[in-house]
Amino acid sequence: MGLSSAAITTSSEALKFCIFDLRRGQHEGEELEKILFFFPADLPFPAQLSVIGLSEGLITFTRIFSPEAACEVIEAELHSHVFFEAEPDIWMVMVVAKSKETEAIWRIEALRSVLKEIHSLFIMFHGSIRVLLDKEPGGGLTRSHLFTFIMDYLNDFLMGNKFVLPNFRDSLKQRGTVQMLTVGREAAIEVQSLVGALDSCMGHTSGYSVILFQDLLVSTTLTPDDTTNLFSYATSRLTPRVLSSGGSSTWSYLRKGNAELASRSANIGSGLDGFRIVRPLQHGKWSKGKDGFLVTDIWGVEVGNLVPTTPTLWLQQTEHKMYLCAYQHKSLTIILLIPVTSMLNGEEGISMLKQQLLENASAKIVKVEEKLAKGWGGENAYHVKGYRYLLVDGDRNISRASPPGKVTTLTKESLLAINKVREDVDLEKSRGNGNNDEKDLEICIRAKNNAWVIARSTRGKELYIVLEKANETLLYASEAIEKFSDRYCNGAFSLD
Repeated sequence: MGLSSAAITTSSEALKFCIFDLRRGQHEGEELEKILFFFPADLPFPAQLSVIGLSEGLITFTRIFSPEAACEVIEAELHSHVFFEAEPDIWMVMVVAKSKETEAIWRIEALRSVLKEIHSLFIMFHGSIRVLLDKEPGGGLTRSHLFTFIMDYLNDFLMGNKFVLPNFRDSLKQRGTVQMLTVGREAAIEVQSLVGALDSCMGHTSGYSVILFQDLLVSTTLTPDDTTNLFSYATSRLTPRVLSSGGSSTWSYLRKGNAELASRSANIGSGLDGFRIVRPLQHGKWSKGKDGFLVTDIWGVEVGNLVPTTPTLWLQQTEHKMYLCAYQHKSLTIILLIPVTSMLNGEEGISMLKQQLLENASAKIVKVEEKLAKGWGGENAYHVKGYRYLLVDGDRNISRASPPGKVTTLTKESLLAINKVREDVDLEKSRGNGNNDEKDLEICIRAKNNAWVIARSTRGKELYIVLEKANETLLYASEAIEKFSDRYCNGAFSLD
């Protein structure tokens, strides 16, 4: 994402973002208790309470008509109010100002996916918000965790003093999914052999492994949701591309204008009441050691020897706390997750595990990297001539799309058209409570520039295609979609 691919808005005026707990602050004079996070933080409390009060009123009002389905969006004359109930009675709300700027055309579900990603990543590193509140009912620790975490997250969207939010130019992207590397049979056998070796290194710890090549997923033994969360973190903080650019997945962490945003989170990062606030989304905090393992001091250092403490995270499905151990060889990144409870010796056990990996899996790692590098087609490997596409498998949290460089060749009219088509599909899915498995859907429109824009949805899979150089007839466009479906989707979207 960059300046050319997103809408630019002044941060202090165009975006408000809050998290609040409906179970708190129910008595007069205690209203501030319900606020868990608010951006901009320097907005006066009466103004913060006004935003949250309006949001709470809209939630209550919409529940009268739809008790089972949570409120997702309210469109007002000047603002879009985007809602996500992250946990029971804990709401995340983004208020985005509407603008006459031609770039400020949002797709609401894309903004909701940002809220969902924030919550998923927060849980992965800090656990449930409700559990944190139960542990420390005052809420101070929870607010500190949320503040530093979200401020670090928002830095990915900040350019100078303006936010760069997903807009119509990002319509051929799908946040909250992983991108897979296609491998041949021989390479797949080698990868499977490596996975077995990694399992052996972890012994009887019931650990998990994830393998990435470049920014693409090669193998995982995690559940789809946990894989998605870890993939999102790895491709924004750990992969060779990120480390070689100084630790930033998009831009440098501190650019002119957003030093203030960073300093706000830094001021609170030292801790609260003896608790250290871990900031896993800080940029430039990971580096590759001489032995190939990635190291960071985000989680602190061991007392006495200044050796960085091994990072930890929480699995969403099992709620188990895991050590995160990452190793990198050229373009290959290997992530091992080991249950904290299985490492009775703590850091000493992790050191032994690393040594076992170097001794028993190094040769296989080198071989797999060579195989994958030899078969890698580069950044345009998944370009299909004549097509600009997005393929989404919602059941497996997987997507594949035209390379960003190819998408930028589309005209604005085409991008606006695919954005509108995606909005229509989002609407149909929401009417079915998000379950679009049983209902096949096809939308085909002719854009102002005569491009064909087509969407097909079937059995949990979605395909979006833009054909700018297609023939005049709808039949030609339909045949082009059939060819794409048969060749690249195993016929999943064919009408036969």
